[in-house]
Amino acid sequence: MDSNYGIGGNEVKTDASEAFADIPQNRTLMAEKLTKDAPVKPQIVHGLQTITQVFEHYKPTVEVAFENADGLTTKETLHFGGLEDFGMKGITNQSEFLKDNAAQKDEYMKIMKQLKTNKILKSALADNDAKAALLDTLQSMISELQNNK
Repeated sequence: MDSNYGIGGNEVKTDASEAFADIPQNRTLMAEKLTKDAPVKPQIVHGLQTITQVFEHYKPTVEVAFENADGLTTKETLHFGGLEDFGMKGITNQSEFLKDNAAQKDEYMKIMKQLKTNKILKSALADNDAKAALLDTLQSMISELQNNK
């Protein structure tokens, strides 16, 4: 009798029709497309024991087109060397476009915090004359920055 099994699990001698016990909970079967295009001639790869080895073998990448607020498109290629690269931080760290957006978001969050907590700024925005003066000052600063490019 050949005892070479190909599925996995443990043989259980029972009277029931089921001959295999459930696969233990600490094991995972992962089947995923790790390349953009299907291979011309599929191949079976043996010896890949860890997720790291799978990523090193296939070196998955994807080209992404990002569109900015002005409608301009920026293309970037994202590389995945491990599961951590699929998270928000992993993807953002690879993309200059997303890094810039994250930095802009942080600046907006700081401004929102100031608008909510800064009492002097709140009172200036409540007074129409002070608000107009603040807007004029900000417009002057923006013009100066644009002229110094």
